[in-house]
Amino acid sequence: MSTPLTIRRIRARPVLVPLARPVVIRISTIHEWPLILIDLETDQGVVGRSYLGPYTAKTMRYLVPAVEDLGELLSGRPVAPVDLFEDSRKSLHFVGYEGMAAIAVAGVDMAAWDAAAKVREQPLCDLLGGTVGPVRAYNSNGLWLLEPKAVAEEASELVAEGGFSALKLRLGRERAADDLETLDRVREAVGPDVELMVDYNQSLDLEQAMRRCHQIDDRGLCWIEEPIVYDDLDGYRTLREQLSTPLQIGENFYGPRALHRAIVHRACDLVMPDFMRIGGVTGWLRAAGIAGAAGVPMSTHLYPEVGAHVMRVTETAHWLEWQSWADPILKEPYPVVDGSLQIPDTPGVGMDWDEDAVARYGV
Repeated sequence: MSTPLTIRRIRARPVLVPLARPVVIRISTIHEWPLILIDLETDQGVVGRSYLGPYTAKTMRYLVPAVEDLGELLSGRPVAPVDLFEDSRKSLHFVGYEGMAAIAVAGVDMAAWDAAAKVREQPLCDLLGGTVGPVRAYNSNGLWLLEPKAVAEEASELVAEGGFSALKLRLGRERAADDLETLDRVREAVGPDVELMVDYNQSLDLEQAMRRCHQIDDRGLCWIEEPIVYDDLDGYRTLREQLSTPLQIGENFYGPRALHRAIVHRACDLVMPDFMRIGGVTGWLRAAGIAGAAGVPMSTHLYPEVGAHVMRVTETAHWLEWQSWADPILKEPYPVVDGSLQIPDTPGVGMDWDEDAVARYGV
C-alpha cells in the first residue's frame, strides 16, 4: 500500500474472561481475568489490535477512557509506531511516565505495531528484522497457592498440555514447610528433566526472603522471582549477593530506564518486563538493547502473542511465559507444540477477536 496509514479512531472494549484455573495468591483469588481489547482503526481499513490485562476489573473504568483519550490525541496521525509512542509519552509530562496513563500508551503502541506490520503484509517479527519460528515457553497457567498434593497433580497436567519442559509455581504460603512440601511434590510429579521457576509475588519482607530463599537455594531452580516488593532494589541486591539461584525481577519496570537502573544496581540476574508497563513493543525493543548490552537474559511477562514476536529479535531472549488467558476471546489462539509457542505466518501479530465471545464476556 503506497498511501500511509492514518488513524481514524481507537476503540477500547472491556471484557471479563473466565479462568480455567483461578489465580490463588496471598492477597486474593481471581476467577475472571479483565482484558481491554484495543482496535486501532485506520482510514484505509486496516485495524491494529492489542489487549491490556490490568489485573482488576475496577481498573478498566480508568484505563478505557485513557486509551480513548489517546485516540483523540492521535486521530489523523500516520501509523508510525515510534513517533506515536513518543508523542503519547510527551502528553504524560505533567502526570508522569508511570501508572495507568503509561499502560494506556503501551496498549496503543502494540496496536500500532500490529497495524504497521499488517499494511506491509508481514508478521510483526519479520517487520522487526526476524523470522517466523517457534519460541521456547514455560507453562504458567496454574500452580498457585493450593494444597501441595493438588499443585503436584496440576503440574503433571500442565506439562502434558503442550509438551512443556518448564513450569512456574508460586510460593509464599503462611508456613515455609508447606512451600517446601509443594516444591518436593512437584519435582517428584514431573521428574528431573522439567525446569522449575518459582515466584513469591512480592509476598515476603527481606528477613523472610533471606530465610526462605536460602531454604530452596539448592533445588536447581531456573530462578527465584520477586520475593520482596518490586522497588526495593537494595534488598534485591542483598539477596542476589547471598544466593546461587538466579534472581528474576522486572514485571513492574515502568519503561526501559527502570530496567537499566536495576541492572546498574546489580539487583537481579534476570529480567522479565511486562508489556503494559515497559511500553509495549517500542519500550520492549529499547529495554532489550539495554539487556543485550549488559548480557542479561530477558524473558516475557504475560502477553504471549506479542511476546513471541519480539523474542525472535531479542539478543538475550530467555523464556516466554505462556498463559492462555486471552484464548477465549481469540478467533484462533496460538498453538503450543513441544513446549514452544508457534507464531502464525500471518500479517501483524496474528490476533483476531471472536466477536461472539467478546459480546458474551463484555462488561
